[in-house]
Amino acid sequence: KANVLIIFSYLSACQVIILVAQHPLLIVANQTATLVCNYTYNGTGKEFRASLHKGTDSSVEVCFISWNTTIISENSNKEFNCQGHHDKNKVIFNLWNMNANQTDIYFCKIEVMYPPPYVYNEKSNGTVIHVKETPPQIQEPRSAIPLWILSTVTGILALYSMLITAVCIKYWQKSKNKKYHQSDYMNMTPRHPIYQKNKGYPSYAPTRDYTAYRSWQP
Repeated sequence: KANVLIIFSYLSACQVIILVAQHPLLIVANQTATLVCNYTYNGTGKEFRASLHKGTDSSVEVCFISWNTTIISENSNKEFNCQGHHDKNKVIFNLWNMNANQTDIYFCKIEVMYPPPYVYNEKSNGTVIHVKETPPQIQEPRSAIPLWILSTVTGILALYSMLITAVCIKYWQKSKNKKYHQSDYMNMTPRHPIYQKNKGYPSYAPTRDYTAYRSWQP
């Protein structure tokens, strides 16, 4: 039994594994996300492949990058704008022009392609990429009429309005003066005083001047 335990411990120590660590959450406000996949590998592989997968079941491969000592190749899903970059013990995936429908959980997968044995990492906790909705930009409609034409027309209309106002004011003043002069011509026909109306004189009869009759008396 002691020998079996020793052999099991030796095989466990020599097992080639890949471990991947990701940031749990990314908030995307400008449609651009940078997802970093840090990994550790205790083997001697020479050819690797790193891919980014979308969804809880990792059913959609967003993009991948593969490399060895001399060659680097990459590819991206046509529904995504994605580019991978390898740097020492991490792979960086840059995504741009993202939309709210692409909000989901994303997983990094690191594979050792050569030499055998083929090794890949166990599924990590993933990174939730939350893409905020971009508010629509309302563009003001551009006027088909040049600005200088609008300015000229506005100036002419303003001048015309001032002229009309001046003419109206002048006409109003003339009309007022005419009415004032007409009010100076009053009916000069003498009328009986109010206290004489009860003596039977017509209201239109002129008042008698009795001083003319007194001049003959002695």
